[in-house]
Amino acid sequence: MKIIIDAMGGDNAPQAPVLGTLKAREQLGVDVCLVGRITDMLGVLKEAGIGDLPQGVELRDAPEVVEMCDDPAKVVRTKKESSMVVGLNMLTEGYGDAFASAGSTGALLTAATLVAKRVRGIRRAALGSLIPTAKGKALLIDCGANLECTPEYLLQFAYMGSYYMDRMMDVKNPTVGILNIGAEPTKGRDLQVETYKVLEAEKAAGRLNFVGNVESREVMSGDCDIIVCDGYSGNILLKGIEGVGVFFKNALKDIFYKSLRTKLGALMVKDGIDDLKNMMDYNSVGGAPLLGISLPVYKIHGSAGEQAVTSAIGGVKKYVESGIIEEIAKNIEYMRLEPAPGK
Repeated sequence: MKIIIDAMGGDNAPQAPVLGTLKAREQLGVDVCLVGRITDMLGVLKEAGIGDLPQGVELRDAPEVVEMCDDPAKVVRTKKESSMVVGLNMLTEGYGDAFASAGSTGALLTAATLVAKRVRGIRRAALGSLIPTAKGKALLIDCGANLECTPEYLLQFAYMGSYYMDRMMDVKNPTVGILNIGAEPTKGRDLQVETYKVLEAEKAAGRLNFVGNVESREVMSGDCDIIVCDGYSGNILLKGIEGVGVFFKNALKDIFYKSLRTKLGALMVKDGIDDLKNMMDYNSVGGAPLLGISLPVYKIHGSAGEQAVTSAIGGVKKYVESGIIEEIAKNIEYMRLEPAPGK
């Protein structure tokens, strides 16, 4: 398996993508190709004391960089020599089995849609992110790729999320809920009310394990495996969870380092504190696939460090092997609210 990595994407590029990729090569045994400015990548290797490239590691020059301020809709046309566009083109040409980038989410979604294309019949690709819960992890989908959605989009997110939790997380017959402001079927905007009816029908047909609306305060209880929502609401929830995680980490540090007595107490509960930190740490996952794209494209967390990149590449490998894309294509007939063109 060969994975193509955008070496210039993310807050910590090119150091984190380059060094994290080398560690992933060593730990996972996958072949990798780093795409970016050759001089920058060689500079990182030199600083790390690496002379010759390890076996299974390649570098591909791409002189341009997609910046966070770039218009996502124009990237493919205006920055054809960027690491993101070059890497995606390499993927479609069969040079690798997957492409991963920590660059702009909007640019990656647009470029992947234009270059790699969506699975035929999928209206919009979605970004699904695993979030910690009291019972393990749940998938939040969409969490930032699509700010405006329709009930059909959310129906497709529910199906794609179900395949993800089944194939990637080994959760059989995963439960599906709609992020909403109340549990009643009539709560929320038209989007939530109409989506409730659609998913209830899929439940009656025995195709989805729909459990109803889920309020944000219930998300982390672990009673629902897949939280379906528009990207605007999902991204706010995701960033809120991440912020709470940072707050708790700092608050615990302040509490336990206050005095000698609290420091001794910290030693006694160290294992539990470490478990809580790991639960809230995105570095253990590193990223998420763009579900609905016809080829494996993976979004690495924008602020990912070296370890997060390594973890993300592990996720990429598992995603390639999962068969989720084929599962989506095989069941597309159940994901349409309108007849397919020409039918």
